[in-house]
Parts: sequence; structure tokens; C-alpha cells
Amino acid sequence: MSQKFQVSGMSCNHCVEAVQDAVQTVDPHAQVTVDLETGHVDVLSQQPRQDIVVAIENAGYTVQ
Repeated sequence: MSQKFQVSGMSCNHCVEAVQDAVQTVDPHAQVTVDLETGHVDVLSQQPRQDIVVAIENAGYTVQ
């Protein structure tokens, strides 16, 4: 299932990797695409949305 998130607080490629890693702690097989300029994060995963939100926020970013 494709899920879209608006994430703030990302400013560099390290941030992109941190968000990708955070999502993949919840679902190692998730496909994660991050657009650093817009803050859009697209996730292809069967995991519940709330679990992904918590993982991203635990990495230090804000999901709006």
C-alpha cells in the first residue's frame, strides 16, 4: 500500500537516509522515496501508517 507523508526538519542527504532507515526499521522491505526539497516522503509498505509516523518522529523529524 502506498502512503504519503509530509515531513519537516530534513535539510540534507543525511536526513534523507535517516528517514529511510527509520521507516525500514518498521518494515525492512519498504520502498521509501524522499523528496528533500518538498519534504514529501512516499512509502510502499503494508505496515500501519501510525507505526511509520512514530518511527520517523523517533528519528527526530516532524510528520505533519
